[in-house]
Amino acid sequence: MCGRMAMTLPPDAMAQLFAAAPANDLPPVPNYNVCPTDPVPIVTSDAEGARKLRPMRWGFIPRWYKDPSAGPLLINARAETLAEKPAFRTAARTRRGVVIATGFYEWTKDAEGGRDPWYITRIDGAPLAFAAVWQDWRAPDGEAQLTCAIVTTGANAPMQAIHHRMPVILAQKDWPLWLGEQGKGAATLMTPAADDLLEWHRVSRTVNSNRASGAALIEPLPQDG
Repeated sequence: MCGRMAMTLPPDAMAQLFAAAPANDLPPVPNYNVCPTDPVPIVTSDAEGARKLRPMRWGFIPRWYKDPSAGPLLINARAETLAEKPAFRTAARTRRGVVIATGFYEWTKDAEGGRDPWYITRIDGAPLAFAAVWQDWRAPDGEAQLTCAIVTTGANAPMQAIHHRMPVILAQKDWPLWLGEQGKGAATLMTPAADDLLEWHRVSRTVNSNRASGAALIEPLPQDG
């Protein structure tokens, strides 16, 4: 799964990387503790293939929710059921996007049940491009929000030591297909990352709090810590 992220790439660099027109209200960076319901930068593409980089609430709101808290908080969407679940199936066909992150966190438990966080990045240092689906949610009273969920799949072999799920991480060559710019076949991209794509290290339990902030959150924990 993916329940916490770090984002440090400046908006202009994100826009240049994806050849996307940036919105003026993108969330500030760096943010080393992006939490559910926070705004995240997401790339979308319209019917003409024009890309936009804009903020969306991390937490997909299905169209039938009367308000954002009317049901479970949907921060992730399982690749295996994406095309079938009523909440996501239309978005899976017509509203796909790419969430850009620097890294993400997962947790393991120690013998006493304590939660040990791990910070996960690409080995080559490149940004992570997470497959996502999005929704333009509107409430009966007129309230409107752009919202999204990150698509997850089964973990690759190395990641299984930390968690049994992982985000779908898109290669640059696959961005046009996922964004709907190259016809059909996006479902073939919802697979685990290659075993040699990611690396990780333990970090301080400080990040277990959603109020924690600062670059120290991603620093490796000393081996004797």
